[in-house]
Amino acid sequence: METIIQYFETIPSSHRSLILVGGLTVFWLIESGIPLFKFKYKKWKHAIPNLFFTLTTVVINFGLAWLLLGTADWVKVNDFGIINWLPEMPLWLYALIGVLLLDFFGAYLPHYVEHKVKPLWMVHLVHHTDHNVDTTTANRHHPIESLIRFAFTLFGVFIVGTPIALVFLYQSLSLVFSQFTHANLRMSKGLDKALSYVIVSPDMHKTHHHYRLPYTDSNYGNIFSIWDRIFGTYMYLDREKLVYGVDVFPDESKNSHVGELLKQPFQKYEKPTLSSESEI
Repeated sequence: METIIQYFETIPSSHRSLILVGGLTVFWLIESGIPLFKFKYKKWKHAIPNLFFTLTTVVINFGLAWLLLGTADWVKVNDFGIINWLPEMPLWLYALIGVLLLDFFGAYLPHYVEHKVKPLWMVHLVHHTDHNVDTTTANRHHPIESLIRFAFTLFGVFIVGTPIALVFLYQSLSLVFSQFTHANLRMSKGLDKALSYVIVSPDMHKTHHHYRLPYTDSNYGNIFSIWDRIFGTYMYLDREKLVYGVDVFPDESKNSHVGELLKQPFQKYEKPTLSSESEI
């Protein structure tokens, strides 16, 4: 564990980029070989807007990384934050608690807030208006959302008191898990269900991408499923009933165009409709 921590403490930017590209490539190949759904789309054409937003996310995160570094250094020097106030523990447990809490503040919490605050939902809408969810959907976030998520992560680093090694470890895990849970890959239902008791599984997250409430407002987690189960936001929907997108924004052509997606946050708010009892 000490070796892992030391590695992430000084991880080169090139290695972080390799994790992004490598994960995307691996899950792209897997979902091409064993797809969950046989989408009738041109995979590369579909990927273009998603990769554009992946690039904007990378630029924002790298551009603001100095804030994470400064905050992580400050909490370390001042012995500030939740994990620094806990009794002494083994390094592996320290790392686990740190990543677990960052997953709450940096992923679950902002995701929940984005679904509950109307202007933020319109920003987050860009992620949900993908009609063919695959591994490239993972970082399909409007630049404004990238800033929002960064702010929550920065707040998490401050409150949790995580050193930079745990921050970079969390970000790397978060990236790979997001690529995994969005990937259009077929996994046995039994294995998927078993995984969902500990981590966010593909089927668990894809329920969140169903086009209607209440499923849209469920399963907010990214790495660990514990937060959805604790706060009662876990839901299950059989994969055969999944319909991607948002029902009140049904234009697939507009939802596939970078220019239109950049304007989506500024459209008139429309709340997704509730599924009928027969669909639940």
